[in-house]
Amino acid sequence: MSNCVLDKKLFLDEDLAYLLQQKIQRIDAFNFHWDKCFPARSQALLKELKALSTISSVGSSTRIEGASLSDEEIKTLIANMAITQLKSRDEEEVLGYFEVINLIHESYEAINLSEAYIKQLHCLLLQFSSKDTRHRGEYKALSNKVVAQYPDGTSRVIFNTTEPYLTAKEMNELVDWTNIKLKDSNHHKLLVIAIFVYEFLSIHPFQDGNGRLSRLLVNLLLLRAGYGFVQYISLERIVEERKKAYYESLMMGQKNRYSETEDLTLWLGFFMDTIEVAIDRLEQRIAFAKNLEINDRQNLILDLIKLNGSARMSKIKESFSNVPKSTLNLDLKILAERNLIQRNGRGRGTWYTAY
Repeated sequence: MSNCVLDKKLFLDEDLAYLLQQKIQRIDAFNFHWDKCFPARSQALLKELKALSTISSVGSSTRIEGASLSDEEIKTLIANMAITQLKSRDEEEVLGYFEVINLIHESYEAINLSEAYIKQLHCLLLQFSSKDTRHRGEYKALSNKVVAQYPDGTSRVIFNTTEPYLTAKEMNELVDWTNIKLKDSNHHKLLVIAIFVYEFLSIHPFQDGNGRLSRLLVNLLLLRAGYGFVQYISLERIVEERKKAYYESLMMGQKNRYSETEDLTLWLGFFMDTIEVAIDRLEQRIAFAKNLEINDRQNLILDLIKLNGSARMSKIKESFSNVPKSTLNLDLKILAERNLIQRNGRGRGTWYTAY
């Protein structure tokens, strides 16, 4: 797949270009104001959103590929399971995805888009699976196909992929092209990222794990492009919920791959729609959070409890001597209702700890 062929995919018909421009403008407007959505004192809420998003992403991305663990089961597994106790392939896939998405969240600025890093991320994704030892971190040696797994247990071949002998060449061209276009102000980064993901799935460079890795690379590229809000909402969950449309959008393009009639219209729309849905959900959570926002005094009480590890009413009253006890009781009740602190004990022996 030469750079010339990839370049052609950036040139859209007028109606599609207009539609995508509207979506991109909305995404960029939200992203521009994102840092202002949550004040500094809302770091606890952001931490909670990120934790929820991570579990959702792990669960959804592995279930798209046929795993069966629920979010609650995944949360328990991650919290309690030692690596030596992994009992199933589902658990191996879950833990691998969890480790890679955490790595991306923590270190995306240091992870460049390169074949070496893509192979390394693939290796980490499959690190707990003994079945994948021979091929993890290496391009495929056998032909593979994209197969959709449906809830009723049936499956369907979506499209054929790049042959093994062409895989290294096409991946090299795709990575080089993407890096060049991401630095080119003539084309929007979201459009370039969408085409990269489509091409990555078309090549299907590894024997297994391509779908999961493609979704991890979406997170990586969006974060590197400055879309920090994607850490706090699961794009994978939205894809899982719209799984049929996800596969159909890929199939529509893939059925005419390598021809002049290859059409990415549905895929590009699906990609932008997914980010817009994520924004809708974040806006709802922001509105909810504002309704639950704590005042300055309550924030100081929370800081006091965190600083000391725990605090009794006597300690809190001592620190806020000019505030009536009834008001402090109300503050503590609000903090507890918003899951920021926990009340322990009863009566005069009551003490408070922060979550």
